[in-house]
Amino acid sequence: MPVHVPPSSSPAQYVQDKAAASGSSFYYAFMFLPPPRRAAITAFYAFCREVDDVVDEVSDPGVAHAKLAWWQAEVGRAWQGQATHPAVQALMPHVSGYGIEQRHLLAVIEGCELDLQQSRYLDYPGLQRYCHLVAGVVGEVAARIFGGPREADIAMDDIRTRYAHTLGLAFQLTNIIRDVGEDALRGRVYLPINELQRFDVKAHEILNRQYSERFIALMRFQAERAQGLYDEALALHAQLPATERRAQKPGLMMASIYRTLLREIERDNFQVLHQRVALTPLRKLWLAWKVQALGRM
Repeated sequence: MPVHVPPSSSPAQYVQDKAAASGSSFYYAFMFLPPPRRAAITAFYAFCREVDDVVDEVSDPGVAHAKLAWWQAEVGRAWQGQATHPAVQALMPHVSGYGIEQRHLLAVIEGCELDLQQSRYLDYPGLQRYCHLVAGVVGEVAARIFGGPREADIAMDDIRTRYAHTLGLAFQLTNIIRDVGEDALRGRVYLPINELQRFDVKAHEILNRQYSERFIALMRFQAERAQGLYDEALALHAQLPATERRAQKPGLMMASIYRTLLREIERDNFQVLHQRVALTPLRKLWLAWKVQALGRM
């Protein structure tokens, strides 16, 4: 089933409009990048949004699978110089310069396929694999775009990749904590089953959006794990050379926004079943600007 390819004045304008319309925290970090890097990350982000929208907006699983198959084929066409969707057309001029590989885009699609195949995860390692595909790989590509050319220094490359994967995992766990209520409305519970059992929280309580002290304790455990990942990512960031640390400022901007959001959720005692906690656009911009000005969170 082909995906509708929308008309647009240009692929570059299409991805800019897609990113701006999302209202995502990521968009505020893009604003401070030099134009070539901003164009690359905006195109990549638009691709990720297009694929993610298939799962969120298509109610028929068969149709969603067909659309994701179309995107897999589109990635193959793109690497043969035959991209047809404006998001992919906008991305392709940047792939060689920033080391973006076909496997990165296919991993994002694979992560969205997982959303169609399962709505529960038995344990944290299973959830980690999902998070790696939909967020860790995204973080890796973003770090390549933010940073300098791929380094001959294998050790530095390894630190940057581990930093990106860890930060991406922290972002995705923050999203899961924030979206527990919204996901429940779709019949999804991302919190690992064995951890629900550990805190004696029943899936039907979450699906019915029922608060309890047990639920609050479970969510506090999830938040502590995410906070530990932010600390781990920042420690890896500190190991990077000074020039690379400066280049990775956009990642710190996103970390500042996401970590502030997580702290707001904690202060609100995890009232996430009936509402979506969010920061205002002005506050996101302020947090991003502070990192740009100070070079740290």
